[in-house]
Amino acid sequence: MKTIETVEALEALYGTPGEASLVKVAKHMTLTYRDWIMRSRFCVLTTVGPDGTDGSPRGDDGAVVQELDVQTLLLPDWRGNQRIDSLRNILRDGRVSLMFMVAGSNNVVRVNGDAVLTADPEICERFEQAGKHPKTVIVIRIAEIYSQCARALLRARLWTDGDQTEGLPSVGDMLKEMTEGAFDGAAYDAEWQGRASKTMW
Repeated sequence: MKTIETVEALEALYGTPGEASLVKVAKHMTLTYRDWIMRSRFCVLTTVGPDGTDGSPRGDDGAVVQELDVQTLLLPDWRGNQRIDSLRNILRDGRVSLMFMVAGSNNVVRVNGDAVLTADPEICERFEQAGKHPKTVIVIRIAEIYSQCARALLRARLWTDGDQTEGLPSVGDMLKEMTEGAFDGAAYDAEWQGRASKTMW
């Protein structure tokens, strides 16, 4: 397989970006980007560190982030699998990207910037849910915000093809496979919903 080795060779394949793809970039929160992001309950957080990259889904039952100021977003680290891969990366290399999605919209909004972590009680208390608070909050300093082309979601028909989960392997199936049958995947799947409902926050 012949690979592309230079930026010049890559740019020769793709040509010049259209005007809209260049003028859409903001360096801070604007009225329209704020409105869009504050309606997003889900984003993917991407980080990079010495052990590689990490992409982590983040979701909430309201806006997934809060705005501290026009240059700063706050993302709570709610309970997950406790691997803290993204948080480890942020401590070592603050570069982050967030990809915000809104159910039903084929548009995506991207934020690129730098992040730090805080366990400051005043910040964590902003995110109270059922009397609980995140252990840490990711503080993102915005470098740029822009909308993504909708073609990827249109091609995937993400919101229009209905439920596509029939026959899909479960997490229990994956755990059973990875342990060559030693892990009781069926029990894990059967207990998961009840366990998650008690540990959502």
